[in-house]
Amino acid sequence: MNIGVSTASLYPLHIEDAFAKLAEMGVKAAETFANSTCEAREPFVSQMCEMRDKNGMIIPSFHPFSSPMESVFLFSTYDRRIEEMLTLYREFFGTMNKLGAKIFVLHGAILSSKCPVEHYLKQFRLLAEAGREFGVTVAQENVSYCMSGNIDFLKTMKRELGEYANFVLDLKQARRSGDDPFDYIDALGTNIVHCHLSDANSDLDCLPIGKGSFDFTLFLKKMLALGFDGAFIVELYRSNYGDFVELKQSVDRLTEIVDKLK
Repeated sequence: MNIGVSTASLYPLHIEDAFAKLAEMGVKAAETFANSTCEAREPFVSQMCEMRDKNGMIIPSFHPFSSPMESVFLFSTYDRRIEEMLTLYREFFGTMNKLGAKIFVLHGAILSSKCPVEHYLKQFRLLAEAGREFGVTVAQENVSYCMSGNIDFLKTMKRELGEYANFVLDLKQARRSGDDPFDYIDALGTNIVHCHLSDANSDLDCLPIGKGSFDFTLFLKKMLALGFDGAFIVELYRSNYGDFVELKQSVDRLTEIVDKLK
């Protein structure tokens, strides 16, 4: 189990600069968010691997910028577009092998795509099977504006996909769906393999850890009780915090809570 920060939290810094800043602050786990295809290629991959090794870090997960494309590519019924996205994502899986990342974060089809559930499940499994060829776990994130923003839809994925049903629990997205994040724990249980964390209050749904009122002690207690051994990744929007040091402080607060629960 690891606690870290997504490079997306430092947007619009380039990925290598965001990674370097996290390393400088002593963050030991960093999700890599590629904001362009070139950031999943050389020389940037080698730069991040060098920083990872020099600073004793790990890269548990990879999140691509291409999420908005998934509706019209992967989840379409047009064979050439599907194959194009599978080719691109296989390349990303190869990059993940170099980085040491095991979790691939997927948003999936947006609500307005009207993708039939049966087709969605088929396409998700297709990508998940491709990921397995590289030792990568494709994990569905709950995203409020996507089909995955519906907790009943995620339950269907869990029921129908069996061992291929793996999930990323994003707290701010659960809030934006109007749901209690704890309901996702009850519904998805041990199928949750990765978490995106943020705090919140009555006015803002995305804040640094400890700057809101969310009960992280209870949340972490429930996740640890499930035997969760994935990563807790702080993922904030740049407008929702001030100095970069607040990212490291968020990691420290989570670490302190986990240590007390052990």
